[in-house]
Amino acid sequence: MSVRVVIADDQDLIRAGLTMIIDARPDLTVVGEAADGVEAVAVVNRTRPDVVLMDVRMPRQDGIAATRELVAAGNPARVVMLTTFDLDEHVYAALRAGASAFLLKDTRPADLAEAVRVVAHGEALAPTVTRRLLDRFADRLPGPAATPARLAALTAREVEVLTLTARALSNAEIAERLFLSTATVKTHVSAILTKLGLRDRIQAVVFAYDVGLVRPEPPAR
Repeated sequence: MSVRVVIADDQDLIRAGLTMIIDARPDLTVVGEAADGVEAVAVVNRTRPDVVLMDVRMPRQDGIAATRELVAAGNPARVVMLTTFDLDEHVYAALRAGASAFLLKDTRPADLAEAVRVVAHGEALAPTVTRRLLDRFADRLPGPAATPARLAALTAREVEVLTLTARALSNAEIAERLFLSTATVKTHVSAILTKLGLRDRIQAVVFAYDVGLVRPEPPAR
């Protein structure tokens, strides 16, 4: 079954280019387009895609607000934010709003297509880059930070797994660090997402920063 994709960007040329890239893959299909955030929400609700490629900055309603609205409504589509700069405070705000990943607009076509596949299957995209973003902006942006009291829902082992996940370790690396099997780590990650009501691994990382489980590292000098 093809991964269903909606493209939201206010520039016609970019939408056309992204559509060509996606539709050229036999396992990916563009099912809708939008030129602003308001239209994006309407198109996503109507077409029920697996993935939304969402521009951060759009008229009427930006990509962050559109993402927040979709997540609040319980729409299962995974949002990938499109941005010009990878370490952008707007991207962090988008992740906090519920986006699952972000991509630069100059990403190579093959990498873009693979990113859509990865996100559609609920896997993390570029965790080390995401961590650099969180280290830079997590302490600087206002917003609905999660309360540490929610950690009480997790076991001690799940807190360990969450902490290592937020430090950009893979399941295999976490398994090696904690002397567990990879399958056991996957079970713990699934339990963490369920108990905390989070959509995916990236949202777990954002949660870990918001509750102070992981502190931002200062930039290297």
